[in-house]
Amino acid sequence: ALRPTGNPWIETSYHGVITENMDIVLLDPPLVALDKDAPVPYAGEICAFKIHGLEAPFEAVVLNGTSGEGQLRARGPVDCELQKEYTFIIQAHDCGAGPGGTGGKKSHKAVVHIQVNDVNEFSPVFREAQYQAAVTEGKIYDNILQVEATDQDCSPQYSQICNYQITTSNTPFAIDRNGNIRNTEKLSFDKQQQYEVLVTAFDCGQKRSTESVAVHIDVKPVCKPGWQGWNKRVDYEPGTGSKQLFPKMHLETCGGPLSSVRTMVELQTSHIGKGCDRETYSEKSLQKLCGASSGSTDLLPAPSVSTNWTASLVTDSGRDSDLIFRFDGRQAAKIPDQMVPQNLTDQFTIATWMKHGPTPGLRAEKETLLCNSDKTEMNRHHYSLYVHNCRLVFLLRRDFTQVDTFRPAEFHWKLEQICDKEWHYYVINVEFPVVTLYVDGVTYDPYLVTDDWPIHPSQIDVQLTLGACWQGDDDDNDDDVTMSRFTQYFRGSLSGLTIRPGKIESQKVISCLQACKEGLDINSLESLGKGIKFHFNPAQSILVMEGEDLENMNAALRKVSYINSRQFPTPGIRHLHISTSVQCFGEDTCISIPDIDAVVMVLQPSEPRITIAGVDRLTRPAADLRGPAGLTLFQDLHIISTVTKGDTAEAEHCCSVLGVQEEIIHNLDYCDILVLGEELRPEQEGLQLQRSTLLGKHLDATNSTSGMSIYGVDSMSNYEQVIRQVHYHNWHPTQTPDRKFRLTCSELNGRYTSNEFTLEISVLHKSEAGEHVNHMVAPPQYMQVVHHPAMVHSLYPTHGSGVPSAATVVIVICIAALVVVVVLGIYRIHLTHQQEGRSSDTTKEGELDWNDSALNITVNPMEMVPLRTDMIDKTWSSEMSQLHTQDTLQYGNKQTSFSSV
Repeated sequence: ALRPTGNPWIETSYHGVITENMDIVLLDPPLVALDKDAPVPYAGEICAFKIHGLEAPFEAVVLNGTSGEGQLRARGPVDCELQKEYTFIIQAHDCGAGPGGTGGKKSHKAVVHIQVNDVNEFSPVFREAQYQAAVTEGKIYDNILQVEATDQDCSPQYSQICNYQITTSNTPFAIDRNGNIRNTEKLSFDKQQQYEVLVTAFDCGQKRSTESVAVHIDVKPVCKPGWQGWNKRVDYEPGTGSKQLFPKMHLETCGGPLSSVRTMVELQTSHIGKGCDRETYSEKSLQKLCGASSGSTDLLPAPSVSTNWTASLVTDSGRDSDLIFRFDGRQAAKIPDQMVPQNLTDQFTIATWMKHGPTPGLRAEKETLLCNSDKTEMNRHHYSLYVHNCRLVFLLRRDFTQVDTFRPAEFHWKLEQICDKEWHYYVINVEFPVVTLYVDGVTYDPYLVTDDWPIHPSQIDVQLTLGACWQGDDDDNDDDVTMSRFTQYFRGSLSGLTIRPGKIESQKVISCLQACKEGLDINSLESLGKGIKFHFNPAQSILVMEGEDLENMNAALRKVSYINSRQFPTPGIRHLHISTSVQCFGEDTCISIPDIDAVVMVLQPSEPRITIAGVDRLTRPAADLRGPAGLTLFQDLHIISTVTKGDTAEAEHCCSVLGVQEEIIHNLDYCDILVLGEELRPEQEGLQLQRSTLLGKHLDATNSTSGMSIYGVDSMSNYEQVIRQVHYHNWHPTQTPDRKFRLTCSELNGRYTSNEFTLEISVLHKSEAGEHVNHMVAPPQYMQVVHHPAMVHSLYPTHGSGVPSAATVVIVICIAALVVVVVLGIYRIHLTHQQEGRSSDTTKEGELDWNDSALNITVNPMEMVPLRTDMIDKTWSSEMSQLHTQDTLQYGNKQTSFSSV
């Protein structure tokens, strides 16, 4: 090539390479400029290389002007990720005529191409923060999902992902180079429902991702038709009303074409009490609560002194105060003659709860619930109720004096309930010759009626028995024990066996007596829709729903609730059973829906604490006890009930200290006033209660020498009103010792009982009263009122009928005033005594004792200073009340301080 004369010469093009973040460019060929004027100074030397294109981040420097060597450098950091290549123009300049470079010449323009080499400075990063996938159990998948990572490096070597790796050990999954995850074995939903595996990535420079990514793989069961979204346990808190059982429930049909769905929800409560959570009041209280007519006789009462014939029977004590008697085929009881109902003629009612099942091998034997038979000599059954071959039979033989014709005598009912081992309520209404049986409120006519002749008249007494029939003839065996005289023993459980002569029970009362307090319910019946049909059984323990639309059925099942209307329900488990059947369109194979079982857990209710408070000691003159009104025992009585929030004893202690107790209102079912010590002597003393006091209330009362019982389901306030009207009369108080009465009250037939409140009555005779007045001007001892220590705050409430009378207030003020005057007088004498002691030189400090045991003080009541009523509570204490009964004020050898007065 021709070289221009006088101009420097360089190559026409250069190719360079620079590694990012470095500053030296490696050029090919090397940067060298030649000048033909060499070795002429200046003109033959190279002074500079100049780059055209200011955007290029490079500069050229002269390393040796004589040889023309140069070097290309980066003016700043070069980033491959920003720009991989650069192209620009470069020229060489000689030094011209002198050192100043004047007259210099430049070479032609050469093209420079520079490539930026990459450095593996970035790690792979996954595109997603986490990955989610779902698989069906029992299948092997070639590809469940694909994960993907990227790299910000610019070169293919460092920016491409060459490998993926699962870092979680012992997982049934694998991953290939492209990030595809597969399972290496069949998965099981029962074994594990979800897996989490961690995956990392590597670029082709083997740089690893700084963070692994989580892959969640859900295992779904093979689609099985059935109910989903329900809980096996539902907690029910007492007093919360109705609670939904399955708020998120839905039926999975796996796409099957259904034409209709029928579902039955059953609440199983046979293990609770008498087959359900019912009120556990006594039978008499329940009858009064339901408005039943009076005059019924409870043949299975709780054992007591007056009802001792049930004491030998076995009771089922673990049934939440339900009084249940179990008969095992060897037990029976005789009803005392005075308790046997009379006048069972044309109209009467027999009612009982019964739980009975078949006895293997004994189906042919009669099992007697109730039997009225001859007491001696003969075996005639006048009337009886028994089970025979799972049939209920009622026998009623008329006396010859009543009728002399062939009349109905046996009534038979064949029902499944008699032998299903469940509790049922049986009521037999007799309107002779019509006899109707009610079972759980549903009427049944007898399928068979057998006629018979009347019984011939005789002078033989009859015996009424329970659990067996009394066999009156005792042929040749005079040594038989009493139990051997019973036959046809009953095997099962009974409760609440009553007879009401002279009147039949109404269906309304029967329904009330057997009403269940818990059951299934449907929230918002209006929203069920027209396409849903539903039906409850009478006890609301079974609900049947049917519909054609699946979504409507799902919505209907979500509205099914449990409700318990008892204030204090029986805690524990209630079992739920749900069965479903479906119908399909056409000839398709119809799916089968498995039954499901769940439980309702009724939580323990807050137990009430029933507290009786009032004046617990009365001292009265004998004349008050002999008076026409007698002595009112519990005039200041108060009954309250509280619950303490918190289960632990520490919480209860805390709450009681702070006074944070919640008062609740509920009913009572009996209050007993028991005489402590000797029983009352009817010829000279007794308890009395006007019958008019019970009017308008659900209460009744019985009276005996051992005390008085007031019973019936009614409010605490009504019980207060009645008990306050109980009077004690004693026509010969001088012959009777002081009396003590104990009052206790109950809720739910003894499930919750009150404290035992004891009232002491002291009789003040004339001689004692006269001597008392002669010695001291003070109110007589019989006016003294001693408060119950724990209940002072509730003795004089500011509302209700418990406000003390004006006379009581005046007496209390006078007593308090007298106490203050007496104490002030004693205090002045004591000061005088102390001053005299100080003036004596021979008196020692340890001998300053006051022992004026014979001191008598007489106070003129007309000179009493008026006493502020607000000081009564401050001065009234048990210590001050003792001053009322002392004839003299005596102090011992110990010095007494009066600063507290």
